[in-house]
Amino acid sequence: MAKFDRYMLSQLMWVFGFFSLVLVLVYWLNQAVSLFDQLIANGHSALVFLEFTALSLPNVIRVVLPISAFAAAIYVTHRMAQESELVVVQATGYSPARMAWPVLVFGVIVALMMSVLSHLLVPASLTQLTDRTAEISENATARLLKDGEFLHPSDGVTFYIREISPEGELRDIFLADARKPGERTSYTAERALLLRSDTGPKLLMFQGMLQSFDLKSRQLAITRFSEFAFDVGALVDLPRSGPRRIKQVSTAELLSPDAALVAEIGQSAPVLLYDGHARFTEALIGMVTPLVGFAVLLMGGFSRFGIWKQVVGAVLCLIVIQLFDNAVTDVARPKGLWPLAYTPALLGAVMAGTFLWIAAHPALFRRRARVVAR
Repeated sequence: MAKFDRYMLSQLMWVFGFFSLVLVLVYWLNQAVSLFDQLIANGHSALVFLEFTALSLPNVIRVVLPISAFAAAIYVTHRMAQESELVVVQATGYSPARMAWPVLVFGVIVALMMSVLSHLLVPASLTQLTDRTAEISENATARLLKDGEFLHPSDGVTFYIREISPEGELRDIFLADARKPGERTSYTAERALLLRSDTGPKLLMFQGMLQSFDLKSRQLAITRFSEFAFDVGALVDLPRSGPRRIKQVSTAELLSPDAALVAEIGQSAPVLLYDGHARFTEALIGMVTPLVGFAVLLMGGFSRFGIWKQVVGAVLCLIVIQLFDNAVTDVARPKGLWPLAYTPALLGAVMAGTFLWIAAHPALFRRRARVVAR
């Protein structure tokens, strides 16, 4: 690469790293507050909190990278235009298309990062996060297995076990649930078992009674049962695990969905196929948006009053691409028209090429403007 290419690419990478760090911190803090309340309030250590936040970071970075790449291209181009660096480079014979080469290389680097995140890191991290959530939930319910103590696993819930047999059977249990406003419910049973299930741990009670008291009507309803299953996972406020989400599925599985995957996710095969191709689209959009921003700002040339109009125009172009992407997804995803998933990136490439051509022929448009004025 020429000296100018290396210089501009280094500027883009430095600014891109700074913007990415700031945006990731903002997104991370927004998610970490609620996660901190859930984990720490339920008695888990700070190491568990850090593990959960680290596993959620790849998905956060995937969202942030296209925004920070576009912002970096705008900032660097604006600064170089204000300091007349772009004017000097153009005076040496560089065309707008030639000047866009380091921006294109920068876009390719961003696209590679997006690809690694979308195809590898995000599915793996979310899968690991789901597994750890299940382990944490089991550990949280295990804290309920203390005999001879009144336990309060969450607000409005009281749990008591008189004795735990060597076989793991719970004897003479009492469970009071006051979480629902205007209603108090209590469960008593002679014995119970704590069982695992696909939807979380269950408390299977035998030979017991359910008492529900309505505070408004002052009425008491009593139900006797021989067997009753209670969702213990609902007592602990933690993220729930369950079937895989689309983001947890690998790209290879999405591109060739089978009946088992369709049943697991609950989406049709065409929808899964579209989502698989959409991961490639994310990387391509991350590549073309910096090029669009650079091309729009390059049309402004040098001005002592700045190029804020071009900056606003570049932001509007980004909004148009995003709105077009959303519209295409709403229309094409339910029908599985996956080739349309690439049209937003194609639109961005056409916009960048058009703006670069306009920047290379400014005299043509000035001549037309003079003719119209006459």
